[in-house]
Amino acid sequence: MKFAKHILIIFILLVTGIASAQVKFEAKVSKKKLGVNERLRIDFEMNKDGDNFVPPSFKDFTVVGGPNTSLMNSYANGKKSYLKTYSYFLAPKKRGKLTIKQATIEIDGEVYKTFPVTVNVTAAVDRPNAPPGASEIASENIHLVAEVSKTNPYLNEGFTVVYKLYVSPETGVSNWREKDNPRYNDFWSQNIEIKGLNIQKGLYKGEEYRYVVLRKTVLYPQKTGKLKIEPLVLDITVEVPTGRADIFGRAIMTKVPKTVTAGSRTINVKALPEQEKPSDFKGAVGDFLFKVTTSKTELDATESLQAKIEVTGKGNLKLFELPKLTTPSSLEVYEPEHRENVRTNLSGMQGRISDTYTIVPQYRGKYPLPPISFSYFDLKTESYKRITSDEIVINVLEGPTAASTNNTSTTNASKQTVRPNTNAFAFIKTATNFSSIKNTPFFKSKGFWFLLLLPFLAIPLAIIIRKKKDERNADVQGNRIRKADKLARKYLSEAKKNLGQKETFYESLERALHNYLKAKLHIETSDFNKEKIETLLLKRKVDNAVILDFISILENCELARYTPITQVTMQNDYDKAAKTISLIDKQIK
Repeated sequence: MKFAKHILIIFILLVTGIASAQVKFEAKVSKKKLGVNERLRIDFEMNKDGDNFVPPSFKDFTVVGGPNTSLMNSYANGKKSYLKTYSYFLAPKKRGKLTIKQATIEIDGEVYKTFPVTVNVTAAVDRPNAPPGASEIASENIHLVAEVSKTNPYLNEGFTVVYKLYVSPETGVSNWREKDNPRYNDFWSQNIEIKGLNIQKGLYKGEEYRYVVLRKTVLYPQKTGKLKIEPLVLDITVEVPTGRADIFGRAIMTKVPKTVTAGSRTINVKALPEQEKPSDFKGAVGDFLFKVTTSKTELDATESLQAKIEVTGKGNLKLFELPKLTTPSSLEVYEPEHRENVRTNLSGMQGRISDTYTIVPQYRGKYPLPPISFSYFDLKTESYKRITSDEIVINVLEGPTAASTNNTSTTNASKQTVRPNTNAFAFIKTATNFSSIKNTPFFKSKGFWFLLLLPFLAIPLAIIIRKKKDERNADVQGNRIRKADKLARKYLSEAKKNLGQKETFYESLERALHNYLKAKLHIETSDFNKEKIETLLLKRKVDNAVILDFISILENCELARYTPITQVTMQNDYDKAAKTISLIDKQIK
């Protein structure tokens, strides 16, 4: 009896030892039932370290925090225990029973999966889950502020919006994510790149805070009246004190998901004064210099020279047209080449823009280029100013003169020349040109022998064509390039037809980019955002530089609807889109 009892004890100890050595990988949620405005925490726990952790898609949730990784090693009664956890904070997108699918991890060469977890999401609750007072503490100590440099600018006067996140010394922020980016309707906008988030000290409502600058944007209003700037919305994880301390006296913090917004701002845009507005005013606002220069003033006929119209200074350089060059009719003038060397920082646009015309004189003589005027609105004096260039005389030294041509034209204008008809009587023919009325039989004729031999002559031609076709089919890289170029032309055909019509062109160009990505990546238009495009294209092995070009074209399509665009800019955007689609199609896996 004692022997059987000892055997049973040994068996129980063995089973317990085997069970303790088993690998555990499971998913745990903070609660099974929550309101649609609450946050859910899910922990993926394992008792042994592993590699290649793959979380579920969380398609019915928004990830507002995580993944946060924690590690715990402990010894108890001579036994070592290990626990590693990946934690996520989730916000449900809708009501109903939502299922979080399996996560996977590889441990000791084997793949382990968690069981799916189902939670019940109900209507919004009055007090979302958080430690008592944690949400209120986060709201009182975290502030997102949009600082506007000027709230009543003139039309086309630049100003800045700087977004700052203020955090009190009692709390902290572990991560943040932009939930809703502002779209600056009725503004020309340019984001200023921020290199690194530098923590600074400042005052918020008279109290000391730490803050970081998240975004800087330069705006130029394109309409008058009250214009609304949409808010920036962030999902952040706030670390707030629980009121408890650890054994060392340090405050124990808890993490609370929080959504903060900068709030919308209203800008009152003033119209430019109508009084004393020049008739040739093209919308230039700022402080500018204007000049007209030529590469040379003496040359021979049929030689060429360049005339440059240039504006330099600070203001809305990209948002107005330069005055046109007027020349005598005896000078042949080609379409100008437009160039921009403009940089944009917090003080606005500054640099230079120019139109360069190529001029070719046809006749000898002296040809004056009339003075050209440029008008702009000066913000310092709040008045219009005009700059007029000097007259430039082009001296053509060698070449034909236009005098004889002009004299002939004058004579022809005063007297019409009458030309006699010399074919009133046909010339008497001295030779006959009769044709036989007898039909020649087709058999054994030249046509007969040609048609007879044609199949034999076509055989070597067909062999050559077939050989060339096989070589072309074997050229995988070449076929891919040709296919990519053909695909680019196919999607961009409508945009090419609309070149010169700004709004129609950019709408068709943006639609072409949408359709191309839908066909290639199998995504719906509702899922169309820049972050997802970048992620999907990177997964498909597309170069990062090509992805950035594609996204920049999409941004140009958005901006172009609110900014003046030249024919040259539209052609450049079209060429860039064709090249980028072709490169993506060649690189995509």
